[in-house]
Amino acid sequence: MKKTDELVGVADGVAAVPLGPSVHRIRPWPLGAALALTGAATALLLLTGTQWLSHPAVQAWRTVSLAITVQALPFLLLGTALSGAINAFVPADLFTRVLPKRPALAVPVAGAAGAILPGCECASVPVASSLIRRGVTPAAAFAFLLSAPAINPVVLTATAVAFPGSPAMVAARLLASLATAAVMGWLWLWLGREEWLRPLLRHRHTGHRHSHSRWTEFRLGFQHDFLHAGGFLVLGAMAAATFNVTVPGSVLDTFSGSPWLSVLFLAGLAVLLAVCSEADAFVAASLTGFSPTARLAFLVVGPMVDLKLIALQAGTFGRAFAWRFSTATTVVAVAASVLIGGALL
Repeated sequence: MKKTDELVGVADGVAAVPLGPSVHRIRPWPLGAALALTGAATALLLLTGTQWLSHPAVQAWRTVSLAITVQALPFLLLGTALSGAINAFVPADLFTRVLPKRPALAVPVAGAAGAILPGCECASVPVASSLIRRGVTPAAAFAFLLSAPAINPVVLTATAVAFPGSPAMVAARLLASLATAAVMGWLWLWLGREEWLRPLLRHRHTGHRHSHSRWTEFRLGFQHDFLHAGGFLVLGAMAAATFNVTVPGSVLDTFSGSPWLSVLFLAGLAVLLAVCSEADAFVAASLTGFSPTARLAFLVVGPMVDLKLIALQAGTFGRAFAWRFSTATTVVAVAASVLIGGALL
């Protein structure tokens, strides 16, 4: 993440692992890609006219895309605002003070603590990195990394709105995400190796850089998270609408008609779409041809493993870690979704 050096607040004169360019050089490519697509569509309209806009497929695509974006935007705004406030005003050593000293106990506690950090999954990677540098055991930091974007109040509220009258879906998402985070933390304690990680500085600091006011840090954090996640939201809504309109019903029937294929298909789709966790419930709700368990897999896998997260983890922790961790997380998340979804949905 490009705001990391500002929000982590590494003391001057102390070397830290570079996690990206300075916050002042924010280049939110997802938003730029969305704007480029909009510009291309406008140019196409000027060149070809507007008659094809009345086609039913085009109208359906526009309706689905706008509906997903409009429904999810308030939750994205709220989540990024709360995430920026926590990054700017909450003491950075809070978790080191409250986590149990025993790593096996710290893992589930850190996973449950993810509920207090609203924000997109992109923010969880630099937060986990900073926790490790402050002395938190990596297993607990990784459990927090996985749970924070999946079980925070904004995401669960958005899930309840996207699936009205279905509290079981909210409960299933909470339990499956917590189970996945805890299992992955314990797996790291059992099988993880330090050499898979890039050297991370374990230096305790306050999390606040003295050259900036906390309100400036809040503004910069909110600006980065909203532009970054907002671009992914628009692209994800477009992709979901395209998927709904263009994929033939026979293809969907092939996957949706099989309990196992539908789960694996939507899990893979979550990895490819890379929708922000505060908006993915609305995308999942639009996939009405699939079973509740398959849609649960979409909701559990997406905030933990997608293309942008794999790239971000590789840049932060190293490629050796990212591929192993992402692969294992996908397997555990799918298994947890099937078990818990089968019991509750």
